[in-house]
Amino acid sequence: MNAQHQSTRKQLAIIAAIFLLLALPASALAHCDTLDGPVVADARVALDKGDITPVLKWVQADDEPELKTAFAKVRDVRKLNPEAQALADSYFFETLVRVHRAGEGAPYTGLKPAGTVEPPIAKADLSLEKGNVDELAKAIASHAEAGIRERFQHALTTKKHAQESVEAGRDYVAAYVTYVHYVEGIVNAVHTKAHHGEAEAAAGHHGEAEAAGGHHGKAKAAGGHQH
Repeated sequence: MNAQHQSTRKQLAIIAAIFLLLALPASALAHCDTLDGPVVADARVALDKGDITPVLKWVQADDEPELKTAFAKVRDVRKLNPEAQALADSYFFETLVRVHRAGEGAPYTGLKPAGTVEPPIAKADLSLEKGNVDELAKAIASHAEAGIRERFQHALTTKKHAQESVEAGRDYVAAYVTYVHYVEGIVNAVHTKAHHGEAEAAAGHHGEAEAAGGHHGKAKAAGGHQH
């Protein structure tokens, strides 16, 4: 594998990782409301230690009083018996997730069972635990590269026959739009605000954004054309 190919794969890894996370449905991104998500995990630690500090980072400063009140009530109830403890814990999990979601401007639809987190999101969390993102980045880069190449090849093939008839020309236009929008969707994601903050990464890819953006102005999401 030459140096240029390696550089391309690294660039795709950065772009595709952000794109995949942003392109996932809202329910996938909202893994903070699952019983095995990071919010509830910190809540379990806080309850076991009797210290609310580990969960305060998940809520806005203005919401701390409500959470602290709930935590104080739960601590007393947990001492009664195992059944009461289970109910109290569940109440605190729900309160914490509801307040956290409200702080994001997102609706609370209840706690989701463990195991409902989308695999890419679970792997993103796991990479943080391991302190290494190489495996995740390579996997996403591979899928993104395959998606780009597939759409490129289809557009190139139909382009060769575009002048043969109106129908053939329309086939090319459809393939062209699919290809360009897929690329634009990736570039747009790099320069779009992320779920919990700003994804202003990939500063070195501004040239790519300008090149892809020239086709249709504002980049459109890949939508139904995702690989």
